[in-house]
Amino acid sequence: MIRFVPETALRHARIGSGLVMFAFVCSHLSNHALALVSLETAEKGRKWFSLLWLNPASSILLYGALLVHLVLVLRSIYLRRTLRMPLREALQTGLGLLIPFLIIGHAVNIRFSRILYGVDLGYPDIIRRLWVENPGAGAWQSFALLVIWTHGCIGVFFWLRYRDWYPRFSGFFLTFAVMLPILALLGFADAGRLLEEESARLSLPPGLAEYSQHPEYQRSPSQMENHIKSITTGAQALFASAVALVIAMRGLRAWRQRTGAIEIRYEHGAQVRVPAGLSILEASRIGGIPHYSVCGGKGRCSTCRVRILDSKGPLPPVGDIEKNTLRRIHADSDVRLGCQLRPTDNLSVALLVSHNQQSDLPPDTQTTRPGREEEIAVLFCDIRNFTSLSEAKLPYDVVFLLNRYFTIVGQAVEQAGGRLDKFIGDGAMALFGVEGKTEDACRNAMKAAATILRELSLLNEGLERQFSVRLEVVIGIHSGPTIVGVMGYGSAKTLTAIGDTVNVASRLESKAKELGVAIVVSEPAIIQAGQDIADLRNEKIAIRGRNSQLKVFLLSKEESERFL
Repeated sequence: MIRFVPETALRHARIGSGLVMFAFVCSHLSNHALALVSLETAEKGRKWFSLLWLNPASSILLYGALLVHLVLVLRSIYLRRTLRMPLREALQTGLGLLIPFLIIGHAVNIRFSRILYGVDLGYPDIIRRLWVENPGAGAWQSFALLVIWTHGCIGVFFWLRYRDWYPRFSGFFLTFAVMLPILALLGFADAGRLLEEESARLSLPPGLAEYSQHPEYQRSPSQMENHIKSITTGAQALFASAVALVIAMRGLRAWRQRTGAIEIRYEHGAQVRVPAGLSILEASRIGGIPHYSVCGGKGRCSTCRVRILDSKGPLPPVGDIEKNTLRRIHADSDVRLGCQLRPTDNLSVALLVSHNQQSDLPPDTQTTRPGREEEIAVLFCDIRNFTSLSEAKLPYDVVFLLNRYFTIVGQAVEQAGGRLDKFIGDGAMALFGVEGKTEDACRNAMKAAATILRELSLLNEGLERQFSVRLEVVIGIHSGPTIVGVMGYGSAKTLTAIGDTVNVASRLESKAKELGVAIVVSEPAIIQAGQDIADLRNEKIAIRGRNSQLKVFLLSKEESERFL
């Protein structure tokens, strides 16, 4: 039945179920951290924890999330045609499979003693058992805590890392991820030492202190413990059987597909022969061919995309995840995602994102930052009629004029909170909102434009006397989704932006020259700048490379001053 559910829904189910369990672990570790205050505080916290997570509705939600997550994880392992994967993927998968074996015993001991026997273990009882009576179990659970937390944090990181707001809060997330398990372990150890001091006064059989007053224990001391051990063993065996079944099904599939192998040829000459049904990305990994996949083969990025050069048969249809990604990058019809395309016939492909050859890079090359889509504002400015001006002036005078102009542009951009991207001849490109909100980005871009025009007017008063010249600039501003990342080569590498938003901003600067105005700004950008625009002149213009017209606002120098 799972195959009839869209992949997007399954991915959301896996993320959602993981977040439910992550919330449970957060509250559980917070309860341990309360022991740093006192055992009484930790016990009060446990009661709130039990009220939140041990009621029927929460139990159904938690166990349902656990079941869904495990099923989807085992399904993803089965769907993989090769277990060769990057270290980070292997670490997350391996830790996830290890977790059930680490915690089943503890979970059964706590949960089923309450359900089957009505024994509500208090916080001191649990700590006494794990620290005083069975320190080996305490060390085991501490290790399990670190494994669970690491697995959860890796999952949350890969889920959030490409959100445009994540860089602003990543420091807080890292602090939380490091400090919470440390505080939990310190609380556990502090509570254990306190209870160890009282252990000499206890005359209860080791390991059964929490059950000693229960009628079931007094009638049969070992019955409860044996019952819980049998449940633990059965649950561990069930999960181990599920993992073994997945491995066996993978082996059966591989055996059946030996006769159905296909050949994938790469444009640079490499060839890989693999069973039909493997993804192009999996085939590349089997063949040892460098193949980018920033998102880990989940269809969330386009770095694994390939161009289909030739195919001996029809290609599998495009799935919903692949379709959404290809639509966002405006891919051609012969482009597919390497992680999603699972061919059943021989084909030839070309990798469209070349893998870095680190040995070819100079030693001072910056570390590559993968491109990330961000909502930013882009400003282009240029000097009107600069070619005729430069022809009439001495070369050194032109350099002097340009440096005065560049100084004004650079200072205006920086003071407005923008990032000066590059100078292109007598033009300049600036980015706003790379580290902030889109609304602020557009407001700051308009402020920078108004400042450039104002400061240039002051500069022109001196230039007219000294050089008999006036510098007139035109500015184009647009906002929207843009790919921002470190690009270039060697020492020329820098953080820059590419995409349709950048192209449109450049076109608007050219339109400002044609229309004889100081600033042409797109409707989305000026609306997000938050100023009253009812009295501003606007019109719809055609933008080269776009099918539809774009509504823009035309501003003079005087009209731009409202943005200062």
